[in-house]
Amino acid sequence: MAERTYLINKHFSTEVERTERVLEIAEAFGLGLDEKDFVVFDNLELKLRDGDVIYITGQSGSGKSTILNELKKLMTQDGLKVADIDKTLMTDQPIIDQLCPTVSEALQIFSLVGLSDANLYLRKPKELSDGQRYRLKLAKLIESGAQVWFADEFLAVLDRVTAKNIAFNLQKIARKCGATLIVATTHTDLVDDLAPDIYILKRYRERIDIQNVHDDEYKKVESEFDDK
Repeated sequence: MAERTYLINKHFSTEVERTERVLEIAEAFGLGLDEKDFVVFDNLELKLRDGDVIYITGQSGSGKSTILNELKKLMTQDGLKVADIDKTLMTDQPIIDQLCPTVSEALQIFSLVGLSDANLYLRKPKELSDGQRYRLKLAKLIESGAQVWFADEFLAVLDRVTAKNIAFNLQKIARKCGATLIVATTHTDLVDDLAPDIYILKRYRERIDIQNVHDDEYKKVESEFDDK
């Protein structure tokens, strides 16, 4: 199983617009208005194997999406076919018409994602529950043949019982398909369901905890970090 190493470096520059009120506040509180360079991640090293499940958690605004988006860019540059679960497109057609060249192939994938009720095949996406629509997106993702599946704000809008069920089924399907699954969410209750190979917890400011089951090592990575 191939292992790839990715270095994440991210920084941004900011300059305060000098409006009349901004200048008044700056003068009152002695604030400098020079352009500043903020380091988000400085040589954060991640070693990923094909087929890994990577679970990224942490507070809102802590940099989870930055890690996910940088990995998406780097893995695309690495020649891998990547897909975003949340950007999977659905049409306003019965779902049986939205998948695969033949009915038998569509039924096989639908069964993998837990859509096994024949009545559902005749419905349009807008007539499905949130969980059923997510399973349809997953079915279309499997059909795409993507090597890496990404999901930001993973299952954030679903109730936690449904979220845990989908997370469990998703990691099973990803592993069965040999796809790498990378998700980011503020929720930390999916560890048992996802059974991640790599668990990344973004803590306060520069603290990042990374657990990798392959080397049975729990590392605290100190990187230069400013909350976005």
